[in-house]
Order: sequence, then C-alpha cells, then structure tokens
Amino acid sequence: MPIGVPTFHLESAGKEFEKSVGLLREICGDVRVPDEMLLSLDKLNTFLDTLDPDLIVLQNITFANAAYTQEIIHRFPNVPVVLWALREPVIDGGRLRLNSLTGAYSAGNTLRQLKKEPVDFIFGAPGEEKVRRKLTAAVKAAELVHSLKGLKLAAIGQTPQGFGFGRALDAEMLAAFGVRLKSIEARELIDKAKSFTDEECREYLADAEKRTVGLSKVPEKNRLDFARLYKAYAEYVRDNGIGALCSRCWPDFFTSFGTPVCTVLGLMNDLGVPASCETDAYGALSMYMGMQLTGQPSFFGDPVSLDENENTITFWHCGMAPCSLAREDTGAVIGEHCNRHIGPTLEFGCKKAPRVTIFRVGRAPEGGFRFLITSGEALDKPKQFFGTSVTVKTDARAEEIVQKTVECGWEPHYAVIYGDAADSLEMVGHMLNIPLVRY
Repeated sequence: MPIGVPTFHLESAGKEFEKSVGLLREICGDVRVPDEMLLSLDKLNTFLDTLDPDLIVLQNITFANAAYTQEIIHRFPNVPVVLWALREPVIDGGRLRLNSLTGAYSAGNTLRQLKKEPVDFIFGAPGEEKVRRKLTAAVKAAELVHSLKGLKLAAIGQTPQGFGFGRALDAEMLAAFGVRLKSIEARELIDKAKSFTDEECREYLADAEKRTVGLSKVPEKNRLDFARLYKAYAEYVRDNGIGALCSRCWPDFFTSFGTPVCTVLGLMNDLGVPASCETDAYGALSMYMGMQLTGQPSFFGDPVSLDENENTITFWHCGMAPCSLAREDTGAVIGEHCNRHIGPTLEFGCKKAPRVTIFRVGRAPEGGFRFLITSGEALDKPKQFFGTSVTVKTDARAEEIVQKTVECGWEPHYAVIYGDAADSLEMVGHMLNIPLVRY
C-alpha cells in the first residue's frame, strides 16, 4: 500500500514505486499492488475494496498524514502490518523529494494507538539488501501465521510425571496460534500396531532400512514391532490430517510394547511431520514453525553441556532426531536406548550448518506464551553422548544464554532449526502479540 500525497516530487516517487513493486513480486508470488501510487484517500479506499490480505506492507511513498493509516487499520484491524519508509533518493541541499520517513513516524504513531502488537519497521530503498532480507522475513512470517491456522497438532498420550511444561490446553493453543489440538491415548496406537501382521508392515520396514544404518542388527522382534509402530503412526497422521505431533515415549513403549518409539518419531520428522517426544506439544509447535520457515526438519533436544571456552551449547536427546540431519560420514546409525537398552533408537551426531536458530515456544510464569530466539552455527562434531546430539556455537555468549534461560525459568526442550529463521520468528511473535527474548 504505497500511500502519499501529490505535493512531493512525483517523478522520484514513481521510480521508487516501480522498483518496490518489482522487489515484492520477486519475494512473493501472491502479492497485490495498486496500478498507481495511492495519493489520495479516495484512491486508497478504492484499492482497499479489492483486498483480503494476510499481510500489509504499508509504504510511505511520500509523506502521508495519519488518516491513511487510520483507514487501513479500520478496514483490517487484525491483519499484520509491516511499515516501510524509503530513503531520500537525493540529498543536494534542494527540495525534499519524498519525506517518507516523517510519514512513517505518523503511521507508526497511529499503528501503536490502534493495534496492540509491536510495529515491524523497515527503512531503506528497494535496492538495498537489508530491505530485501527484512521483507522476505516478513512474508515468511505471515505465511507461517496463516499456516498455523490450518495446523492440526496431535498429542499422543500424556506427558510423563514432572514434564507438565509441555502439556497443552486445546483452547489456549487455538486462541494464541489458531492451532487445533487433537488428543489420543498412546495405548490406542500401541493396540493398532499390535494388530498388524509382519507382511502388512514390510514396506515400512524397507523404507526405514533405506533411511538408516544398521537396522538389520536389531533383534528381529524389536525390528518388526518397530515397523508396526511406524505404520500405526504414519496411518494415524495420514487419516487424521495431522501436521505435527508430540508423543509419549517412556515408560509405556518399553513396558507395554517392548520397543521404543524414538526412531518412528525421527522418521516422521523426515516425512515432513514435526514430532517431539515426552508429549511436549509446544516443542512440536516450535519444530513445526522452524520447518515451515526453512523447509528442513528441526532437531529437538535438551541443552546438556556448556563449553565457555568454545562458546558452545550441546543439545541432546535419547535418539529421535531426523535421519536427514545425521553426519554424512556416519549416516543415521541405529542403536539401543541408553537407559533401557532396547532398540531401535537413533545414534548419531548431527551435521554441521553455517546458520541454525535455537527456538522455543514457552509458557510465561505469569501466564500466556513467550518466544526464545537465538542463533549460531552447528559445528562439525561427532556424537557427544549415547543418542543424538548437535553442538551449537552461539552468536551471543553461550554462558549468558544458559545463565539467563535457567534463571528465567525456560523449559528444558528446544528446537534447533537448520537455517536462519530468527528474523521471521521475531516478526511472528509481533504478529501474534507474543513477548519474546532474543539473544
């Protein structure tokens, strides 16, 4: 929405308008722009009549008074807005060509009066890389917020005793994120798995053998029972339109079924269904958000080791990481659970990556939700402990991150997102009006 008035230098404004439209069309295939700059309230209202937006990029093509922004927010009070001010194209002691920045101050003041969420502001010309980067992050954030409204997240079983931090309420999940929570008892899927014949599960076993290393070394009963679980989970996800899941794991799958569910959850992640263990619903939601932004599965785990000299935090879990994250020199090795000594579980260190994002959808002590966001590099490290692990060299001081997150009561489970998703996640927090901490 390129708003302005006709009393500024329209030749300069027109050039910036054309370049801005070109940039937006490069970033997003589904963008609506007016045929001309919106230099009056009548032209603005005519354009607004044609829209049903998921994101508004409000650009001061020149200065515009608050009436323009008021009209936009009156029409679309619940649509996220990114405010964009243009850099003055020429500074030569002569005429002020655009006065876009002053217009942005007017718009920003109005936005804070009329909308409860924080304002996301971009300053710069359409040819600047930082502008492209922030607009791309905003579009991805809006796409994610839209996607959440169509997500059905399954909670399979209850959280274990003492792990209530991951337990979700359906009404809260729906109100805050638009996500529908579906609950089912773990025994229902265990019983379903028990009903399958060996022959019915052959294709699932064959698929797992292609994705992993050493599955044939697992005792035959556990290998076949694993395939039964894999089929049960895959069919439940398919038949119920599940986009993400959190699953109970111990002790039921060891005591009631005799085979762990860890590797099944790792495979579900590789199939594009983010899956957390210990029935951590908000962990699964964190993983889903990461996958939507990067197109890659996320690692799920506990921060278990801090190295102040190396400035690293190692994240670990018992053995349910996505196979696609395994180091190339080992592949997704199959082993047995470190405590129960029953397999199959996954046993590998994760591959290196130049950029990763550590993220958590957390519960605030005073109620409501909060986001934790920090970034770093996944190092080229072998498996650090039995199970799966990834070691992250953080951009901020690792010691401070650990100190503050423990003191502030953050949960012990995090998504390590393979890719740079921090800016988009911050914008998602703003769009959903969820407080966040970013290191």
